Amino acid sequence: MPFALALTVMLALLAVFQLALALGAPLGRFAWGGGHRVLPARLRIGSAVSIVIYALIDLIAWDRVGAVDVFPAPFSEVAMWVIFAYFVIGIVMNAISPSKPERAVMVPVSVVLSVLSLLIALGMGELAMAA
Repeated sequence: MPFALALTVMLALLAVFQLALALGAPLGRFAWGGGHRVLPARLRIGSAVSIVIYALIDLIAWDRVGAVDVFPAPFSEVAMWVIFAYFVIGIVMNAISPSKPERAVMVPVSVVLSVLSLLIALGMGELAMAA
């Protein structure tokens, strides 16, 4: 469960960041390729959608560790591997960003998210089931 909690904290921080971007904060150099100081409307929508995706990822992670029972076990097990792959792709995408600030901040964030999702996908941090 500590890995799911750490993932939740990371995703909550990212959600606050994405919300700020969606509301027009001048932080665009840290996201979406870093080409805009303030994101245009289509990327603001993307930031808002990201928040929903983070919430779904979080729900799947908590389901995978057994803290909630929302999805069938096979779904959350497979979905965590998909989430792990998603975050690994995020490492690559952030690493090739033309934005130096995005590379400096988001590559380490993506690495942490990848490691946490891998640990959860492997079944580490599951709640012990009562006998």
